[in-house]
Amino acid sequence: MTDSVILDVWCDLQCPDCHTALDDVRALRARYGDRLDIRLRHFPLEKNKHAFAAAQAAEEAAEQGQGWPYAEAVLARTAQLRERGEAVLLDVARELGLDAEEFDTALIDGRHILIVDADQAEGKAIGVTGTPTYVIDGERLDGGKSQEGLRARIEEIADRLLAGETA
Repeated sequence: MTDSVILDVWCDLQCPDCHTALDDVRALRARYGDRLDIRLRHFPLEKNKHAFAAAQAAEEAAEQGQGWPYAEAVLARTAQLRERGEAVLLDVARELGLDAEEFDTALIDGRHILIVDADQAEGKAIGVTGTPTYVIDGERLDGGKSQEGLRARIEEIADRLLAGETA
């Protein structure tokens, strides 16, 4: 029997479909708690011009201990992010009580670019083409077209892994 299972969620923080997917992420978190390690992985899409900065900002938030809360707050504002750009990223940081000046500096000095680039490269290497995409136990589930049935499939795999069964 395994202690925890890793679920990678490949996400573009300016993507409305990723915002919709948060309901599934929250439900999975509620059902499994610490037994499911849900990791935010960055896959900013070229069509979303503020997504790369948002990914860097989310890494800064993670460094300040608020990775998921920050990502969820940004995803709740995809339209604002599209219209107002990086100012929204700093607003969210302030609202969560994070060091907004450090966010600003991080976006200027690019200290998190390598992490975002590495996530994107790994995503491309495993066949991620859109967001959200989930990977659990080596199985890629593409949520970009439809979330329909994905949570049930993730639960099926997680339950099997947590019970210690093999495929």
